[in-house]
Amino acid sequence: MSNVTLQIGGRAYTMACADGEEAHIAALGRSIADKVEQMGAGQSEVRQLLFASLLLADELHEARGRPSAIAASTPAAYSDENAGAFEAIADRLEKLALSLEG
Repeated sequence: MSNVTLQIGGRAYTMACADGEEAHIAALGRSIADKVEQMGAGQSEVRQLLFASLLLADELHEARGRPSAIAASTPAAYSDENAGAFEAIADRLEKLALSLEG
């Protein structure tokens, strides 16, 4: 097992991952960080992570509905092989958000 530290919303999150998956997890973390940054300040960290997760999940949902159009225009970080990882991250962020709010 390895650890990867993701910088999202000005905070560091250390995540465990399988050996060799560090770059992949780091790329997924950058995708989440980009979404959080696009939203800007003014919301709690929990809400930022939740909304970033929802935006990524929505992109994934749309990508599954239009695979031929997405394949030509989507960066490698959003490919079908990464879909499961995005879902897992979205689930983990949602659980984190719930635990921080509760």
